Amino acid sequence: MTAPSRASSAPPEPGAPPSPPPSMRLRELVFGAACAAAVRAAARLGVADALGDAPMTVDTLAAALRTEPGPLRRLLRALSCYGVFAERPDGTFAHTEMSRLLREDDPNSLRAIALWCTEPWTWDAWPHLDQAVRTGRNVVEDLYGKEFFTYLNEDAPESADVFNRAMTRSSEQSAREVAALLDLSGSRSVADVGGGQGHVVACLLDKYPAMQGSLLDLPRVVDNALPRLRAGGDLADRVRIVPGDVRDAVPVEADVYIIKNILEWDDESTARLLRNVVEAGGPGTRVVVIENLVDDTPSMRFSTAMDLLLLLNVGGAKHTTDSMVGRLRAAGLAVGDIRPVNPFLHAFDCMVPA
Repeated sequence: MTAPSRASSAPPEPGAPPSPPPSMRLRELVFGAACAAAVRAAARLGVADALGDAPMTVDTLAAALRTEPGPLRRLLRALSCYGVFAERPDGTFAHTEMSRLLREDDPNSLRAIALWCTEPWTWDAWPHLDQAVRTGRNVVEDLYGKEFFTYLNEDAPESADVFNRAMTRSSEQSAREVAALLDLSGSRSVADVGGGQGHVVACLLDKYPAMQGSLLDLPRVVDNALPRLRAGGDLADRVRIVPGDVRDAVPVEADVYIIKNILEWDDESTARLLRNVVEAGGPGTRVVVIENLVDDTPSMRFSTAMDLLLLLNVGGAKHTTDSMVGRLRAAGLAVGDIRPVNPFLHAFDCMVPA
């Protein structure tokens, strides 16, 4: 079994400015909400989309965005401190590698993710993190009187739409990498469990033209499956779309089951899903679990923050390598290789023992 490597901290770049003292760094950290709010404001205003390849003056940018120039300059100045946009000596502002990721048309756009991680409900929930740590329970049900996704779909449809767009964009970006990593030669069928709109199964069917596929997820999710997978699509005759809650049942037999980024619920729900997959597949079935890990060094700040957010909204958690292996083995799976998909995802290759 190959575990993800842990990189040591790199020394500072030659000529880089010295790190601020601990007292200043802590001050910066407690104002982290200001940074998140600034990124959200830039994303909602469409600043990155309005800023072209050439640097622009604040007045020109403000006119394009229909904002006041003074406050816009303050927003851009704050973001430039973090490398999101760059202020030039002549007072104009230009794109950076990070600010381009806020463009809607960038192939690696993170605009939807930036909005999702700063939606209004997050500002309600974060102040109650101490309560969640004390009790080990999510705080959303206390705040809104209902389970998180029920709240989103019934009371916050705009946030639900942002969530769907963020998950779609994330799946688009990682599905090809997953398909490229996995060797499913010799397998006749694959099931994408909790697979959203079906990006992963579509990429795998493209890679293996003789393979049949299944997409399983909640009815409201698979109703919006990729057009390629639905009636009239070029993959429709090779895929079965199955609506339902995979925590209740996995009514599909397949040679390979893919479980990507959904083992983040409470322990009971995670255990139920894994048991359902083991029972559906039976001995000899291959199960590939793909998750980002809180002990995966390149993405630890992001992963540990998402881990805390999952505690707040669904009482779930991101996993360490050891905790994921423990859950997979408890479900009766034999864990083989653990390989990186990209800097923030790892694939756990498992088998249902004979």
